Amino acid sequence: MPFIAVIGAGPLGGALTHKLAGRSRVTEVRLIDPEGRIADGKALDILQSSPIEQFSTRVTSASSIPAAAGADAIVLADLSAGGEIAGETGLALLRQVATLDAAAPILFAGAHQRELMVRGLDELHIPPHRLIGSAPLALESSVRAVTAALLDASPVDLAIGIAGVPPRDAVIGWDAATAFHQPIAAALPAHFMAAISSRLPALWPPLPYTLASAAARVAEALAGGSRRRYTCFAAVDVAGIGRNVVAAVPVEIAKGGIRNVIEPALSRHERTAFENGFQ
Repeated sequence: MPFIAVIGAGPLGGALTHKLAGRSRVTEVRLIDPEGRIADGKALDILQSSPIEQFSTRVTSASSIPAAAGADAIVLADLSAGGEIAGETGLALLRQVATLDAAAPILFAGAHQRELMVRGLDELHIPPHRLIGSAPLALESSVRAVTAALLDASPVDLAIGIAGVPPRDAVIGWDAATAFHQPIAAALPAHFMAAISSRLPALWPPLPYTLASAAARVAEALAGGSRRRYTCFAAVDVAGIGRNVVAAVPVEIAKGGIRNVIEPALSRHERTAFENGFQ
């Protein structure tokens, strides 16, 4: 079973480590933060909960980035002192991670790391298949939860995709959405769809627990492969724009990175809005 390194012992990193450990689908989760005592404390707290929650995943900690070497997937979360890994500090850390391991996929778990992904592609020349952001999956979950509340249904009965660049330039793919395995238009009036679409920017950024839940699913897929499709930030090729545009799109994930970027299922109007976000 795989080993996943989580860099950052802030609220997101701690929640993600707990989520990964509790699902018992990896051998080890290593929580890494320059503030070693904080990482040590959170790792110990999570590990001590294992008899109650009945998981067997090893939870360890470290204070130096090289401790991520050998991981099947490396996740950038939020530092205990400094918040989400982003900006110039984030770029320096990403450079160190990319140099440390030339093959491991790098997952961006935060909602404010899209620009760091772009810089990783453009400035550090990291292969696109190695870089993926899971925050759009968390946003998609929020949309399903809001829609389910309006339908008095369970979110698991809904399939709703998003695409684009949150918060302002993301669109909901209502044309392909389903409820109870039927077109969602049969259950949800058009004015409700419009109201949810108008609220989309207010649902961004998702909060740490939702981000952690989304990142856990994607991290497991990167470490072991998956047959599911996930809505994630990935490098896409938009006509007239070129490569290295990072947007939320459906992706297929193999062990070690993105296997395939899928064209989002959008109506003509939705596609126009999607592409206008790159202008």
